[in-house]
Amino acid sequence: MGILLFILIFCVVVIAHEFGHFIIAKMNGINVVEFSVGMGPCIFSFTKGGTKYAIRLLPLGGACMFEGEDGLNLPEEEEAAKTEDGADESVANTELGKKSGAFPDAPVFARIATVVAGPIFNFILAFFFSMIIVGSYGADMPVVQMVQEDGAAYAAGLRDGDKIVSMDGKKIHLYREISLRSMLNRGEDIKVSYERDGEVYQTVITPRYDEKAGRYYMGLYGAGQYEKPGFVGTLQYSAYEVGYWIETTFKSLELLIQGQVSKDDVSGPVGMAQTVNDIYTQSKPDGVFYIWLNMLNFAILLSANLGVLNLLPFPALDGGRLVFLLVEAVRGKPIPPEKEGFVHMIGMVCLMVLMAFVLYNDIAKLF
Repeated sequence: MGILLFILIFCVVVIAHEFGHFIIAKMNGINVVEFSVGMGPCIFSFTKGGTKYAIRLLPLGGACMFEGEDGLNLPEEEEAAKTEDGADESVANTELGKKSGAFPDAPVFARIATVVAGPIFNFILAFFFSMIIVGSYGADMPVVQMVQEDGAAYAAGLRDGDKIVSMDGKKIHLYREISLRSMLNRGEDIKVSYERDGEVYQTVITPRYDEKAGRYYMGLYGAGQYEKPGFVGTLQYSAYEVGYWIETTFKSLELLIQGQVSKDDVSGPVGMAQTVNDIYTQSKPDGVFYIWLNMLNFAILLSANLGVLNLLPFPALDGGRLVFLLVEAVRGKPIPPEKEGFVHMIGMVCLMVLMAFVLYNDIAKLF
């Protein structure tokens, strides 16, 4: 059951991403050659409005391919259309000032919008799911449920029931933001503003190292007070939820680059499917409603992750294509297509190698 739920969630997230590319491309007159979910051999497809819609065997991603992108050939019927003197009709139309529908022929800012739309739609999907969770269950308010008496926070003056307002100058909206800063702390002092009985106080917490756990702790416990904030508040806290997962993704990437995250902490499709199965198993005794909420929470995490990762300036990713488009916008002319295509091809090879490693690592962790 967990595997089926993962595939469903993954497909919804991928469809949202590719639909972002699709709808903005259509709005800008760019022809979409194929809209597909999954990778590898095609198991089902149909064509409508000049676009092939396909489901492919491996649930590892998706694609929205545009006419003329990376040398993609025009549809066969357009290739066959010739003017009487043997010239390609689409070329003749372009010379007359008509749009051919090819991606390279669209204005540079239309192409930028089309590329950015995929990640943006992932953030929109995460926001929509967050509204369901916050509206149904509430938001986890940054209220301290218990302060450990021999801990760093108690020594700094915090007590049960205090509401954390900010940490190191950053506004705190959710208790999980406090937990994130605790997990990432390496012994640095934390400047804290907190509210008690309507008054705001400032203090400094010096986290204490726990040798058994191998990390620093503030000695705070919370994440138990949920409040439904009303309609406007639901919109606000849904944005905070998405912002939290975006920040978490960036922090995780930072730790990975710094070498503070091992390969065992990285999961691919198999590892995520196992995580979904664990969530399902743990939520099952609480009923369908909690299974639903926890699956939505995982979908928010996955969608925000996909949005952030695709914005990274790496070849073959949306962020890599965006770099070339921004360079074109600045210099007034595009990078030669063959050079850009070569860079993206190298990036795709690297991504395939990385995916193979992550898949192997996922399987190895099962045994």
